[in-house]
Amino acid sequence: MKPSVLITGAYGGMGRATAKAMQEKGFRVFALDQDVGAPEDSILPVEADITDETSVRKAFRQISAQTEELCAVIHFAGVYMLDSLVEMDNAAFEKIFRINLGGVFLVNKIFLPLLKAGSRIVITTSELAPLAPLPFTGVYAVTKSALDKYAYSLRMELQLQGVCVSVLRAGAVSTGMLGVSTDALDRFCRRTVLYTCNADRFRRIVDRVESRSIAPDRIADKVLRILKQRRPRFAYSINRNPLLLILNLLPQEWQFFVIRQVLKNRNGEAENGKS
Repeated sequence: MKPSVLITGAYGGMGRATAKAMQEKGFRVFALDQDVGAPEDSILPVEADITDETSVRKAFRQISAQTEELCAVIHFAGVYMLDSLVEMDNAAFEKIFRINLGGVFLVNKIFLPLLKAGSRIVITTSELAPLAPLPFTGVYAVTKSALDKYAYSLRMELQLQGVCVSVLRAGAVSTGMLGVSTDALDRFCRRTVLYTCNADRFRRIVDRVESRSIAPDRIADKVLRILKQRRPRFAYSINRNPLLLILNLLPQEWQFFVIRQVLKNRNGEAENGKS
């Protein structure tokens, strides 16, 4: 019997690459997503909304009817958002937390009966999780930081059950998420009222952060290596951006100063119109 794994966000770039890699390594993959494809050899689609408890419990019944054990649950489902923390609407704020944090919580809680001693949970957070966020990416960074802390707490608890939890802090990956990032920036610059947004200047920051993107296959390889390790570490990083790392080495007041200088408008005033 092939060992079984559950992958959320399995039809996105990272999830799809990981599902194919695990299929090739002899795993049976339960591929969970809101929009799924046709069944393939050892890749079984599971349609579910990870923010809806009824939907996740239905997925659990579907999977538990086919296996008594999952050797791993691998989380890729998530959304990106770029907005001002004081201008974004309440629904958008709640939505990103519900997906990026709440969905992982629901899946782990409901699928726990299929995780035995020796099983693994791998949660994809972000390279931003341990770093200070750039302006207007704050809401995304906050959700990923909360997810990282949730994973740490979960590891503390589930180690007592013999289940190991690790996080993969990924930098920019060549998926549809990069296009979403650019579109979100354009929408923000058109919509903001409080900030005289120099779209070109801020886009240069975003472009430089995302210019070193890697292929989703690199993520798949990293996940496989984590699963192979006898005693996985808690945190693994891949494709960390050197500019972000350098910025975060500076004292906080210096970081604020650097961003103020970079995002000044053409008249030399700060983005919010104040010196």
